[in-house]
Amino acid sequence: MADKQISLPAKLINGGIAGLIGVSCVFPIDLAKTRLQNQQNGSRLYTSMSDCLIKTIRSEGYFGMYRGSAVNLTLVTPEKAIKLAANDFFRQYLSKDGQKLTLIKEMLAGCGAGTCQVIVTTPMEMLKIQLQDAGRIEAQRKLMPETVGPGTVPTKSPTAMQLTRELLKEKGIAGLYKGLGATLLRDVPFSIIYFPLFANLNTLGKRGAEGPAPFYVSFLAGCLAGSTAAVAVNPVDVIKTRIQSMNRGSTEETYSGVTDCISKIMKNEGPSAFLKGAYCRALVIAPLFGIAQVVYFFGVGEYILGFLPAPP
Repeated sequence: MADKQISLPAKLINGGIAGLIGVSCVFPIDLAKTRLQNQQNGSRLYTSMSDCLIKTIRSEGYFGMYRGSAVNLTLVTPEKAIKLAANDFFRQYLSKDGQKLTLIKEMLAGCGAGTCQVIVTTPMEMLKIQLQDAGRIEAQRKLMPETVGPGTVPTKSPTAMQLTRELLKEKGIAGLYKGLGATLLRDVPFSIIYFPLFANLNTLGKRGAEGPAPFYVSFLAGCLAGSTAAVAVNPVDVIKTRIQSMNRGSTEETYSGVTDCISKIMKNEGPSAFLKGAYCRALVIAPLFGIAQVVYFFGVGEYILGFLPAPP
């Protein structure tokens, strides 16, 4: 984040607005990422991101690219707000007399932010993945029936509320937190890499010892740090996506946990499978965090708060 002091309510508003704008812009790429990561050897329906998006539009229409976007738009506000505000909180807590944080302390602040955000991230990703991947299973049913199994009856794509009720009924709150360990393994390292890298890249673009970096520097720093961190943790993102997917074709593996998933992917698909969807993930995360930094730079949250009535 930029070094200027921002109130906690403004941080939450900034994080929420950044998340909404970012998700709206890049959600189709995120859908392609999920579908590419989930397809296994023997059931490869998509060859690339562009192929996935073209086939999605042909079979499901334009809005098919936004399957699961409602749950993401609903929960991305608290998720991004918690992540960005928590990092600022930990950075301020670890800073002594406003002195520059050491790299270790920057990484600790990022670790704290990543740990806090999984409260919202895990159920959000759990629901989003089911909705995003439903179109892939349906397309396989039509174009590759041998991978789905004979006699399988087509089912209507569920809604987020239906999925939530089903998970709560069958497994309780734990159903929404399936894949929590994998989510932690992804989000904590991501934040450890992203926040220190952004802070140092942003510092390089400052107009002097005390002046802030221009907004375009913050945007580029956010994009570069975000894409770097996204690619670095992509193997864990593949594992998380596979574990959280409930519906599979008849020829596709199921996984009991992180170690089982790693073992089966290595055995059946090789190490390169852990890089599936990496460029899609970089294309999703880069603008998402670049936008977040611009929203912070212009102090949108403080601006909005200025128009709200003061509390009694």
